[in-house]
Amino acid sequence: MAMQSNVDLARKLLNHMSTRDDPEAIARLFSENVSLEIPGDEGALPWIGRAFGHQAIARWMDDLGALLEPQAFDVEDILASESRAAAIGSLQARIKATGKMTTTPFVLILTVTDGLISRLQMLEDSFDVSKAARL
Repeated sequence: MAMQSNVDLARKLLNHMSTRDDPEAIARLFSENVSLEIPGDEGALPWIGRAFGHQAIARWMDDLGALLEPQAFDVEDILASESRAAAIGSLQARIKATGKMTTTPFVLILTVTDGLISRLQMLEDSFDVSKAARL
């Protein structure tokens, strides 16, 4: 049963990410002390690194919205276990500041505790995104 709940939670997050329609609804999907982890060259993009709490999620969503104009957001699969869900997909976006296009595969790995996301790890081609963001 937890596996299906985790898939449903991942779908809710992805839906909100694609529409960015309700920041408060996004925040309600996460535990208060959520860990956000996005590996890469810290400083290359504002969201790379580690951060904690609802404010980290809000900043991440704000940073994505400020930098990227999504052109395509495709989710290929959502996999789940009793304590995790992983969403696999790709994003094509225009960098607002440069007008350049970038396409990056992504994996969102969500750790779920008591029905809320307690850890979000995002894997992406941050090199390609940062290269497109350079003036």
